[in-house]
Amino acid sequence: MQLVLASNNRGKLAELQEMLAPLGVQLIAQGTLGVGEAEEPFDTFVENALAKARFAAAHTGLPALADDAGLCVHAFGGLPGVQTAHYATQFGYDKGDANNVRALLEQMQGLEDRRAALVSTLVAVRSPADPEPLIATGRVAGLITHAPQGEGGFGFDPIMFVPELGRTFAELPAAEKNAHSHRGRATRQMLALLRERWL
Repeated sequence: MQLVLASNNRGKLAELQEMLAPLGVQLIAQGTLGVGEAEEPFDTFVENALAKARFAAAHTGLPALADDAGLCVHAFGGLPGVQTAHYATQFGYDKGDANNVRALLEQMQGLEDRRAALVSTLVAVRSPADPEPLIATGRVAGLITHAPQGEGGFGFDPIMFVPELGRTFAELPAAEKNAHSHRGRATRQMLALLRERWL
């Protein structure tokens, strides 16, 4: 089965492709089909993921899978949330993972409450007007470190310390990260939904 991935994020594509492989799903990044980025005007992960999935399906004619994920920092009332990818830009930095990490560490300087959660919401639609989208959510709670640790992963992985693992996500081998990450948890739910309802 082919699914268009409503993203051009290479890290996300690689992670999801590996985790969906057992179903024989082939993910195609929307950019390779000439599809641009969808608008993401909403305040929740599920609404934005649904908008992205419908957009990709409408522009490709294929079933689509979208992921909206982000970091929810307890001390900031759950922000940056859906604005995670653009977090650094509000502080004058260019968009990018390294600048997001830098900006967050600067904003959290002196804060004792380091609690945060990485959240991933996956939405799959058979068509742009699918009345019953598949929705899966994964969440991992952890602590924001005071400095980056580890070389793997992407996004906020170098500063997301997961107490039960005793390491940041960036310190984990890819297979172990996928087994425990927010996206891994959401993808396992999505696999079950795809098996039950679409295959």
